[in-house]
Amino acid sequence: MKNLMRAMRLAVNHWANLLAIVISSFFVAFFWGANISALYPFVEVIFQGDSMHSWVERKIDDATRQASDIRLKIDQIEQQTATATAAERNDAERALTGLKRRLSAEQAAVARTRWLEPHIKRHLPQDPFLTLVAVVGFVLISTLVKTMFLGMNLVLVERLAERTKMELRNVFYRGTLDLDISTFTKDGTGDLTSRFTGDIDAVGTGVTTLFGKSLREPLKMIVCIFVAACVSWQLLLFSLIVAPLPLFLLSRLASSIKRSSRRAMEEMAKLFDRLSETLTGITVVKAFTMESIECQRFSILTRQLMQKSMRISVYTSLTRMNNELLGVGVVCLAILLGGYLVLHKATFFFGIQMANRSLEYGELMLVFGCLVGMADPARKMTDVFASLQRAAAGADRVYHMIDRRPTIQDPVSPRSINKQPGGLQLENVHFHYKAGTPILQEVNLQIGPRETIAIVGPNGCGKSTLLNLIPRFYDPVQGVVRYQNIDVRNLRLNDLRKKIGVVSQHSLLFEDTVLNNIRYGSPSAADGEVTEAAKKAHADQFIVRNLEHGYLTDVGQGGNRLSGGQRQRIALARAILRDPDILLLDEATSQIDPESERLIHRALEQFIRGRIAILVTHRLSTLTLANRIVVMKEGKIADIGSHHELMERCDLYARLHHNEFKKSA
Repeated sequence: MKNLMRAMRLAVNHWANLLAIVISSFFVAFFWGANISALYPFVEVIFQGDSMHSWVERKIDDATRQASDIRLKIDQIEQQTATATAAERNDAERALTGLKRRLSAEQAAVARTRWLEPHIKRHLPQDPFLTLVAVVGFVLISTLVKTMFLGMNLVLVERLAERTKMELRNVFYRGTLDLDISTFTKDGTGDLTSRFTGDIDAVGTGVTTLFGKSLREPLKMIVCIFVAACVSWQLLLFSLIVAPLPLFLLSRLASSIKRSSRRAMEEMAKLFDRLSETLTGITVVKAFTMESIECQRFSILTRQLMQKSMRISVYTSLTRMNNELLGVGVVCLAILLGGYLVLHKATFFFGIQMANRSLEYGELMLVFGCLVGMADPARKMTDVFASLQRAAAGADRVYHMIDRRPTIQDPVSPRSINKQPGGLQLENVHFHYKAGTPILQEVNLQIGPRETIAIVGPNGCGKSTLLNLIPRFYDPVQGVVRYQNIDVRNLRLNDLRKKIGVVSQHSLLFEDTVLNNIRYGSPSAADGEVTEAAKKAHADQFIVRNLEHGYLTDVGQGGNRLSGGQRQRIALARAILRDPDILLLDEATSQIDPESERLIHRALEQFIRGRIAILVTHRLSTLTLANRIVVMKEGKIADIGSHHELMERCDLYARLHHNEFKKSA
């Protein structure tokens, strides 16, 4: 529950909203009790053919007569004690104590009724039917006011829940963006999506429940308890002796619901993973006619989710049964004991005093009404426990992700980057994603401030991983990456990454305009600067001529309304606009048409001058841009040199040139 309380603190910050909820809940509870209290005049007055005028006079007469009779008995006992034995005097003292308590109760009843008398005679009619009309009118008006406050309460509670979910989503999103890239590759986006949607929604439902039903329904119960206690607190207390066992069972069921809810959320995360993976690779699924297999896999996950959800339903139904039995048990005990007291005009039950004065039929019915009035909130509280346990499970999953601290963090005392470009060094760099499976080993590389390096090698030799170490997407397991002779771990991440431009093999565009996609990473750039960057990337012509709205054309999700070559040129324009000191291109021209490759090559010829450029490629045309070529094999640097040098002395490069570069030239 600790994490759920953290979410609730977000809600408590909106104190004005919360105060309005408390006030409206109080009025809902008050008028709930007022409606139940109307049961007394129905039973005791109207159904007896009386008006409130005659009822109040009769009550005063009855209480006064009862008080007189009790005084007479007290006088008789006091006279008898003068000649009684010691044992008889002890019995007499006990009897006198009980009679004096009853006398005080009758006198209090007379006082209360005399206080009510002028108000009743001034405001209520004398005719019994008109009295009925007045009581019914009171119930209708009370119900109307109660429903108005209830409607207000529901809106306020929902507003509080939505604001809490909004803030929690913002915190979660901000924390997610701070996580290491390894988190996304290891956990997958399905799990994150599940936490972001279903789990946060569960927390929002918990807020609705806690500040809605959890506040409103107990207040209604408290009002009913108060009214019943005013009639006979002893009878009420006796009726509740069956409560401890159901409450114990309820606590056990609550923990089971939380555990099952957490498992159901984990299954939902797996379902999101499968759905995301299938839809992303829908072309492959259809190409290999795997629709039926994917449906089977998905069906297994949905069945597992259904089983987990059914377990929650079973626990919730047990909770409902437990609460129903509790409510019925309380009412049955009250009926038995209350019926005995009324039928026998008694105030004691097995020697235990249950009332200060004998109960009337109308008072007993009022107690029953209050107990029944407590049963409805108790029934609604069944959903409260299940909802809060689901919210607690959701909060645990959400805050588990929020509390995760990225391993790639800013240094405590960061160093500053000089404005003048500097060199890049990799010194004895080792790296692995999984211990025992090295990706990079003993990598040593010196790159000058204005040098272009091409990295080549077989698939899986660590080329892309090496690039990822430069902007600190990952840190070396051993060794150092330096920029301007400063360990990049001693630089602020923002300072370092603002010096770097990246164009990858699959350049992602966001569902926005071409203008904003080029401006991404340089939000303060003017429209003219964006256009100039597009011209340098040879993208301006197709943007203006081929796109319906030019730079204001929406590129679609992931840029799916553009061709691969168009996406790459826009991505290059984005990097050009950023004007980085270091340009990283990872197979940027591997999957585009020859015309786009030719245009990007022309753009790069101009743009890489005066800055560090590192090109991972297998295109011979791209290799001509490099001052040096780095050949990698099995995570190590096999050789470094110019194209002609490597052709003469590096067999691996020669084979790559023959098998790949020459074919792609």
